[in-house]
Amino acid sequence: MRKLTSVAAALGIAAATVLATAGHASAHGYSTSPVSRQLHCAQGTVTGCGQIRWEPQSVEGPGGFPARGPSDGTLCSGGNARFAELDDPRGGNWPTTQLNSGQQYTFTWRNTAPHSTSTYQYYITRDDWRPGLRLTRADLERTPFLTVDLGGRRPGATESHTGRLPSGKSGHHLILAVWNIADTNNAFYACSDVRF
Repeated sequence: MRKLTSVAAALGIAAATVLATAGHASAHGYSTSPVSRQLHCAQGTVTGCGQIRWEPQSVEGPGGFPARGPSDGTLCSGGNARFAELDDPRGGNWPTTQLNSGQQYTFTWRNTAPHSTSTYQYYITRDDWRPGLRLTRADLERTPFLTVDLGGRRPGATESHTGRLPSGKSGHHLILAVWNIADTNNAFYACSDVRF
């Protein structure tokens, strides 16, 4: 009887684990170049970040952006309330990475649990974006300036994408990077504050 109870308990734990993780990707990652808000928090460059400090790779939310996905004002946190500090514009005072408009640039991700991937997409804010407000879809240019199609392949522990930055940009902007997972309905989000 004791052995039967142990087997039942083990099966119960396994079933609970499957149910708890259903619908979520086993992938995790964040943008390191340009430096994302979650990396600034993990490195301690920015304080008052809450849980994201220990989980920079966990900004997972609903996929299908921009038609679906996180609601406006929660794009940087992927719609995840646990990481709401990433959506706080901090008065436009997040640290920025210096970039040159119109130049080639290599975007880099650190992936702690690679997963089957459809695309990586990179969006940038419009010229009239206000850094002191939470990011919305209306703040972004209509289409991504760079899309990298992985066709279901798993990215490496470090994933790099080279592309041309938009021309004519100046001042403070925000790049929203979206890592679209191929076999779930989720995506990973990373916001990077940049200055041209």
